[in-house]
Amino acid sequence: MIDETHDPALQSWVDSANDPGTDFPIQNLPYCRFRRPGESASRAGVAIGSQILDLGSALGVESVHAVLAMPPAARSSLRKRISQFLVSPSRGAEQSLVPQSEAEMLLPCSIGDYTDFYSSLHHATNVGAMFRPHASPLLPNYRWIPIAYHGRASSVVVSGTAIRRPWGQFAENREGPPVFAPSRRLDYEVELGIFLGPGNALGEPIPPSQALDHVAGVCLLNDWSARDIQTWEYQPLGPFLSKNFATSISPWVVTLDALEPFRRAPDPRPLADPNPLPYLRGASRGAFGITLEVWLRSPAMAEPTLVSRADFASMYWTVAQMVAHHTSNGCPLEPGDLLGSGTVSGPEKSNRGCLLEMTWRGAEPLTLPTGETRSFLEDGDEVILRGWCEAPGFRRIGLGECRGVVLPALARE
Repeated sequence: MIDETHDPALQSWVDSANDPGTDFPIQNLPYCRFRRPGESASRAGVAIGSQILDLGSALGVESVHAVLAMPPAARSSLRKRISQFLVSPSRGAEQSLVPQSEAEMLLPCSIGDYTDFYSSLHHATNVGAMFRPHASPLLPNYRWIPIAYHGRASSVVVSGTAIRRPWGQFAENREGPPVFAPSRRLDYEVELGIFLGPGNALGEPIPPSQALDHVAGVCLLNDWSARDIQTWEYQPLGPFLSKNFATSISPWVVTLDALEPFRRAPDPRPLADPNPLPYLRGASRGAFGITLEVWLRSPAMAEPTLVSRADFASMYWTVAQMVAHHTSNGCPLEPGDLLGSGTVSGPEKSNRGCLLEMTWRGAEPLTLPTGETRSFLEDGDEVILRGWCEAPGFRRIGLGECRGVVLPALARE
């Protein structure tokens, strides 16, 4: 609910938090895990302006995982304590600050499990049109069921981690034969990452009306994808090695409390579409107005260039529906589990959230400011995801950045 922590006039004694351009004003307060300079132990923190508040030394909070596991009321109460600490200076409070530029950022918590959804109608329609040009772009089940696949938690890495081009099996045509070689069609996918909170017991589904009580916060997520490997392997059981070699996330968990001013009703479904089945109904304000951007920098570029921009609120399936569907068969979710939203795309070409869509499977290469072109990612390219929320009467908040540079594939005999 909207409370005093969302007051747009609220100011912090941390000066950089009052900068109009910061992603991390006092109205945001995203959680993170980091190391102080010269230390080996990790600490729980909160971003405030250009600083990190060490929650252990300031308020005795030692674990982000423990915060995620809290029920919503307890997390809201902790948010108010952190906000009050950063509004009213106390003696020695500045000693709990660490400049972000000096901290080693880590994954926010140990990620036990990872599931990636396919929730954008625009993305699914574009991909279907490419791969099934003479048939309906959407399979019959898409408008009925939130599609997902089980990802690999062990290859989720924090922003800034370099990504090695994967080897894999792929073929030039559907009949084969395949080769085993470095991927030639490496891609990114801009997504929203969703960190789970308390979770559910085995055999006990979560209804959509309660689903957001089990969501602790969100981050930026890049689902790196090897499209040539994916094309060869995805039938009949879906993505495998084309996806599980790396997934990058930003280090900041922006809480649902911080996102409350940016919640809204989902976009209306087309009149011809079926209503969701009863177990997927019941969350009327389940969409979030979050702008997501992709920036790309080649080795020849001094600065990155904007490639696309889309609105997360345009997704066909909401976060609540993803959680409700995931648990509908009794599957247990646990604190720290991660969901990916699927590629966030929109109706215009400038909204397309991956190079597969942006270049229409390589047929319409992207031209960079240097005159270089890209159908897919080249070695040395850096992909940068950014995100933020804005609404009248509230302070703009950001999700930070999620970065990754592509390294050449390892040599093999």
